[in-house]
Amino acid sequence: MSSGAAWALLLAASLAEVVMASALKASAGWTRVGPSVAGIIAAAVSVLLLTLALRRLPVGVGYAVWTALGTAGVLAVGVAAYGEALTGWKMFYVALILAGVLGLRLQITA
Repeated sequence: MSSGAAWALLLAASLAEVVMASALKASAGWTRVGPSVAGIIAAAVSVLLLTLALRRLPVGVGYAVWTALGTAGVLAVGVAAYGEALTGWKMFYVALILAGVLGLRLQITA
């Protein structure tokens, strides 16, 4: 597997993590079956894709990027879908997270 493919898998794993967290929010504490099942499936897909990406990427970088992109994505979904407040401080800290992801990505290619 190429490095580019590993990064694509990692991105897909992060997106699945966002789906998982969003579905779990929609599950209303496991009281709604559809979103609960979707959350479980998305979690399994996310971990599977992460595992495949880690064949090529260092575990520390892969895991850090997976969680960081998931965090930023879930924040965006919270704002867009659930009306959560987006403050300047939240934007600043997400920018720091994304800067860290970029730094880790650049470090791998160096």
